[in-house]
Amino acid sequence: MDKLSQTAERSSAQSSLVDRFFKVSERGSTVGREVRGGFVTFFTMAYIIVLNPIILLTAPDGSGEFLAGGDFAAVAATTALVAGVLTIAMGLVANYPLALAAGLGLNAFVAFAIASGMTWADAMGLVVLEGLIILVLVLTGFRSAVFHAVPTQLKVAISVGIGLFIALIGLVDAGFVRRTGAGPVPVELGSGGSLVGWPVFVFAVGLVLMVTLYVRNVKGAILISILATTVLAIIVEAIAEIGPAGVQGTEEYNPAGWNLNVPAIPDRIFDTPDFSLVGEFSLLGSFEAVGVVTAALFIFTLMLADFFDTMGTMTAIGAEAKLLDSEGNPPASKRILVVDSIAAAAGGAASVSSNTSYIESASGVAEGARTGLSSVVTGVLFLLATIIAPLVEIIPNEAAVPALVLVGFLMMQQVKNIDWDDVEIAIPAFLTIALMPFTYSISAGIGAGFIAYVLVKVVRGKTSQIHPLMWLVAVLFVLYFAIEPVKQVLGV
Repeated sequence: MDKLSQTAERSSAQSSLVDRFFKVSERGSTVGREVRGGFVTFFTMAYIIVLNPIILLTAPDGSGEFLAGGDFAAVAATTALVAGVLTIAMGLVANYPLALAAGLGLNAFVAFAIASGMTWADAMGLVVLEGLIILVLVLTGFRSAVFHAVPTQLKVAISVGIGLFIALIGLVDAGFVRRTGAGPVPVELGSGGSLVGWPVFVFAVGLVLMVTLYVRNVKGAILISILATTVLAIIVEAIAEIGPAGVQGTEEYNPAGWNLNVPAIPDRIFDTPDFSLVGEFSLLGSFEAVGVVTAALFIFTLMLADFFDTMGTMTAIGAEAKLLDSEGNPPASKRILVVDSIAAAAGGAASVSSNTSYIESASGVAEGARTGLSSVVTGVLFLLATIIAPLVEIIPNEAAVPALVLVGFLMMQQVKNIDWDDVEIAIPAFLTIALMPFTYSISAGIGAGFIAYVLVKVVRGKTSQIHPLMWLVAVLFVLYFAIEPVKQVLGV
């Protein structure tokens, strides 16, 4: 047997091993689709490598110190490191097409609400505690029990609401929709009611290209669109010299600028990563800094948001990938939740805030991903990003976020599975769907839906149909929504 034949046999055997381990063929996918899906997910959420440092380095802690001494590169490298390791773990342990990274919203809460009253080490210690508590809830079966107690059609509503939410994220990040900053109207088309700037044009071209390729069933439609639009963005920036948009509401704000990354050919490809932030946390320092009650309320707020964001995300991904069972539950849900809980603690232990499952994973699913192999690919790309950060930074948001708009459409299609003639499910479903984009929060939508579900059942005299855990969760969400009045009553 010649060397070429031997090489081909080894390659075939390795491919078969990968196929069996990840159940690629069993789930109706191929290794090629999984790899493409992994790349698409990475490109769609790579912005977090830049955005997480921006958020965490915006404000000093209670002692006036900035995280990592204000070292942007160190926070970015560690953000990519944790995201890479935990996303690979999700792929290998749970075999689910779900990527993880520092949670948006959670990182802002840590930076502006928690760290301002203590040191960064103390604040990150609270994040570690929150993750460990959720892990205990998973291992004892409580988190899974809550998930299974949720009515199937309410899970569908969660998926639809998330679809609208991520479509809005895509439109806002592209500058197609913007905050008005004044007046009774909270958002508007572009700036002043008109589309402004070349970056919006790049986004529009990317969206048109992506939809065109998708409806023509072109393999790799999303990935091709992201790469092609990035090339267009680099050319546009080289000619027009647009620069960054900056922060809306400030004197330096440029509505015609790029939202986050300014696309340009980098002067270098490789960079030496700095992981010195890993391990920089104090597990119990926060209790001494702000008191037991305040620290406990911080943990509760973090935990409830993290707890239900992931529940909604893994349901939405499973629905889009057609991996859910008849009751709307994904395969190996406990393993998914274990990895996600560990990710929350790991993010705190590495001082980059709680890591959580990303709904942007749906873009990879839209590309064909159905298994954890795509997550492994995404995770490896995150690890590579720690040393090739200059190359990753050339991909502007405007080139990546058309994928979120397309995925929003795909997830919206599930709305037909809700019985809109049954008010007992229709009203909670409507509130869940509407409040996710309107409040810019997955947790807020889920909470409103749960409370409404319990309320409608009680009003119609059907309390016996309410699962005990739905009662508990509804009460917890009432407390969550009323957290500020509770703090005032307790004097904290």
